[in-house]
Amino acid sequence: MWLSIGLLSGRVPLPVRGSRGVCPALSSNARPASTNSDGGRVQLMAKVFIGVDPHKLSATIEVVDRHERVLATGRFGTDKAGYAAMRKHVVSYPDRVWAVEGSNGAGRSLAQRLLADGEHVVDVPAKLSARARLLDTGHNRKTDAHDAHAVAVVAVRTKTLRVLAYDADLEVLRMLVDRRDELSRAKVQCINRLHRLLSELVPGQGKKDLTALQAKAILASARPRDPVRKTLKRLALEQLAELVVMEKKIKASSKELKTLVIARGSHLMDLTGVGPVVAARILADVGDVARFTDRNRFASWTGTAPLDASSGEQIRHRLSRAGNRKANHVIHIAAVNQIRLDSPGRAYYRRKLAAGKTPLEALRCLKRRISDALYRQLRADAALRMEAGPGGHCGAALTSSAAGLHPHTGTSDQPLPGPAPTTLPPPRTRRKTTTPRTLQTAP
Repeated sequence: MWLSIGLLSGRVPLPVRGSRGVCPALSSNARPASTNSDGGRVQLMAKVFIGVDPHKLSATIEVVDRHERVLATGRFGTDKAGYAAMRKHVVSYPDRVWAVEGSNGAGRSLAQRLLADGEHVVDVPAKLSARARLLDTGHNRKTDAHDAHAVAVVAVRTKTLRVLAYDADLEVLRMLVDRRDELSRAKVQCINRLHRLLSELVPGQGKKDLTALQAKAILASARPRDPVRKTLKRLALEQLAELVVMEKKIKASSKELKTLVIARGSHLMDLTGVGPVVAARILADVGDVARFTDRNRFASWTGTAPLDASSGEQIRHRLSRAGNRKANHVIHIAAVNQIRLDSPGRAYYRRKLAAGKTPLEALRCLKRRISDALYRQLRADAALRMEAGPGGHCGAALTSSAAGLHPHTGTSDQPLPGPAPTTLPPPRTRRKTTTPRTLQTAP
């Protein structure tokens, strides 16, 4: 059906161009509004959707109405001139919504530019656009024109796409926490190279968790005489100098993140095991917590909700590899910190071990519990901000206040089939009875 719509609308493929040296407007075959039998112009639909297939150097767009009729197409560069030409190309559609594929990946830069200019943008997951492209064309061969058309079709038909919002503070927080992660990975690589050099220079004296001070002491005790070992020591000293610089940058980055999290008014760091890096990652990736209707959907997004793998009489669940893996990683860090410290999380972990859980299973249970705690704290912080803002009050529903400005208000994070038993069950109403009842413990 989608293919027939595309053919009836007169959509033709864009001319094939190279992927390098994209000019500001590679093609701009906008189509006028259709005409009726009297020769007058038919009034355009009140709302159009602009499907965007973003790349580093170019962006292909397709404008469709509510009935998936193609109104305009084009391919533009992502530089300043190309971006201006793309916005000018669709200026005749005042009530428009941009649907950007992969707004957390390749399309993040373009989506943020559109949001900064006051445009309405929704995020289209690549998985949904791939399915639409397969059903539209009958095959899964990719072209920029097909991708843009599939993104636009998904935007028309899907009512639960995530609506993006521009928040400069969160964008700064995201860039800084990404930089902190890059420094951490570079530090690990530097330590690994230093380990290798020290194992050749001073065999048998390497440390499992090597620090800069330990490496400095080991190198100070080495007295090489031959050219090979002298070269090893010189290279090890260079790696040690790089390690010291990275540690200083990481320390300064963590301090800056802590300042920004506190300035944001977040109380995530009040939770045991949650530091500035964990709090910054959760704040930057979650954005508006109102897009998660309950903690089960939030756990699905963090990848801490197990997948139902029951069959017949056998009830079992398996580990979920879905969700935001960065958020899942920082929750794992928080869980390890709670186990290391004398905290309620450690007591909960030991109770799960005593109940017959394996260490990994007990750790996953603790991660789900931390996910629920993070969700409650995010909701509480959002309620405080609403109370402080105009017209807000504590306890108000955390639905988007800008629902009228966007085509869809909701979340693209659907709950997993058969969610795991809740770790914190709602309070039960006790019925009056004359017989004594045994104490029921929460799962």
